[in-house]
Amino acid sequence: MATLKEILTRRPVAATIRLTVPAGGARPAPPVGPALGQYRLNLMAFCKDFNARTQKYKAETPMAVTITAFKDNTFDFTVKSPSVTWYLKKAAGIESGSGRAGHVTASTVSVRHVYEIAKVKQSDPYCQYMPLESICKSVIGTANSMGIQVVKDLE
Repeated sequence: MATLKEILTRRPVAATIRLTVPAGGARPAPPVGPALGQYRLNLMAFCKDFNARTQKYKAETPMAVTITAFKDNTFDFTVKSPSVTWYLKKAAGIESGSGRAGHVTASTVSVRHVYEIAKVKQSDPYCQYMPLESICKSVIGTANSMGIQVVKDLE
């Protein structure tokens, strides 16, 4: 339960903005500029902070970012790791999944790939308290829906 002091010091939220921005590639041009500009947020401050936080990732890696804009024109943001589908496509070496998942196999990945993807996704705030086995099952389910077959070892 929140105390009275916490309730009174909360800043009113103007909006929650969700974007997908390349790692290290945030610029005040579209899509970042118009999305933040309509709430009168400081574009350059966001770009510098985002690029600093994502410099450890390879360039052009699509990063999901959730920006909370407050009424006093300040903001706070969280950066999530790339999506599971992006990791699976990179691991399988394909551009897109199968058009007919379950009937046509687009590619194969090993269980080791699935484990490594799950380890990276475990650092996300959403998956922080999930066991690694559950995250692996989720990754395998995503792979199946994309038409990517999961095998024990690649030959």
